[in-house]
Amino acid sequence: MTQMSGAKFLAETMHGYGVSHFFFMPVIVADAMPEMERLGITRVMAHSEKPAAYMADGYARASRSVAFCGAQSVGANNLAAGLQDAYLASSPVVALTGRLPQELQDRWAYQEVDHASPFSAVTKYSSRVNSTDQVPMFLRQAIREATTGTPGPAHLDLAGIAGGDISTGEADLDVVIEEQFTSLPPFRPEPDSASVNAALGELSRAARPVIVAGGGVTSSGARKELIALAERLNIPVATALNAKAMFPADHPLAVGVPGAYSRACANQVLAEADLVFFVGSHTGGQVTNDWKLPRAGTRVLQLDINAVELGRSFPISVGLQADVRAGLQKMLDTSGEVGTASDEQQRATWIGRVQQLVGDWKASVDDLWNSDDEPMRTERLCKELTELLPSDSILLSDTGHSGIWTGTMIDFKSPDQSFIRCAGSLGWAFPAAFGAKAAAPDRPVITFAGDGALWYHFMELDTGVRYGLNTVTVVNNNASLNQERDLNERNYGGPLPGSDELWKLTETDFAAMSEQMGGFGITVTKPGDFEGALDQALNAGKPAVIDVKTNIDSIAPAAWN
Repeated sequence: MTQMSGAKFLAETMHGYGVSHFFFMPVIVADAMPEMERLGITRVMAHSEKPAAYMADGYARASRSVAFCGAQSVGANNLAAGLQDAYLASSPVVALTGRLPQELQDRWAYQEVDHASPFSAVTKYSSRVNSTDQVPMFLRQAIREATTGTPGPAHLDLAGIAGGDISTGEADLDVVIEEQFTSLPPFRPEPDSASVNAALGELSRAARPVIVAGGGVTSSGARKELIALAERLNIPVATALNAKAMFPADHPLAVGVPGAYSRACANQVLAEADLVFFVGSHTGGQVTNDWKLPRAGTRVLQLDINAVELGRSFPISVGLQADVRAGLQKMLDTSGEVGTASDEQQRATWIGRVQQLVGDWKASVDDLWNSDDEPMRTERLCKELTELLPSDSILLSDTGHSGIWTGTMIDFKSPDQSFIRCAGSLGWAFPAAFGAKAAAPDRPVITFAGDGALWYHFMELDTGVRYGLNTVTVVNNNASLNQERDLNERNYGGPLPGSDELWKLTETDFAAMSEQMGGFGITVTKPGDFEGALDQALNAGKPAVIDVKTNIDSIAPAAWN
């Protein structure tokens, strides 16, 4: 062992796990900052704690590896609030916070409140670290917890208001890097053969099966295996938002995104299916449209790395506990022995029905996709993004209408494109994109968000400027939260005085605001101008904002029930 400070140990360990950026709100582990700089770790100082957590989330999801964020004691619970999205998205973020010493707890110390309860709600693992010699045990465990099984956030509450008791203290410490936990997934367990044979038998006997692929396909890197199994067994594939880029949008077996943020055709397919195979997908309310789909009585199979997810929402005929890529590969290796559909004509009829539903839906929105209306319809903006996204780009979407627009109206044309969506909080995508850019500096990172979302954390544009995190933000700017329009007009009995102030916002020029803060800004009012604006933004050499003035009557479609 080597005598060293907690600060040096923290920095050396982060570096050993491949961490290139630390996202924080001052002041936390201040003594570790020079050590991080020495090792080439960029210290990204945000303007508030929630965006620091969002940036770490974006970094973790773009890199498929652990990310770090931090805040001092008084800001700890703000950081916890920011971890909600990482928790809901199964993102491996480790949060470091400071706390006053135990003798000052429960005595109304200045600015001190309990940290245990807020972090317990949004982490897989949360622990206090009381002395420097405890850091190795708890830090390695936090990383293991964050990356294994269903990934998720972990938290260490360090003694000292800014963790200083830990970072300044010295002890005999060994920097041990457990290589398996440097990327996702650390382990690839295979399903047992009996379960694989049972699942394949169920799929071959089904008349109308459909696969629902979830975020586990993305975190496992199982795109190729998913496509291969769908083609081998001739089964349509619907993709949850977290797996939207995992199946080609133009594939004859592609169904689209089901659930609450969905294409009508995808929900129709799930409603007509006689068997649904959830692959790496939580069977939560969003992907199932509040558990209305699949219909009662539909047989369900489920593959998940976390055994406790099997059967959580629906009784299952067969459960497979495995890493998604390893599980799908074993199914592929075994499928030749079991065979494909037992009734090929019946399966062909089902595929024809699925393709009809998908075709009918596309025809129903064709006029909106190609609309030349001014202000631009959001459907047309989504078509422009589909056509113009660089082949290696990362697209981040905010929640609410932005999640519905990207889920229903944007397609990905290249296997090298990635999609990262907000799992909870409005305003997440703008700062999260800076984290994604930190993780993938050579890839174009583009954010799709409404003006309502931009108002949350627009000050973080300064963070992007200071650190050269050159993202492009496309603002669907209709000067409103028009997702709330129907609700408020219904409550008021129509578009009457008083209802507007509950969903309309001030008309704002985000492009000018970006320019004033040192970024690049450009405004688009005509559909034909978007291509040139995107090209300028991608080549601006600084964080860029494209303020697209859109039609306030473009309302994202409600889910088909």
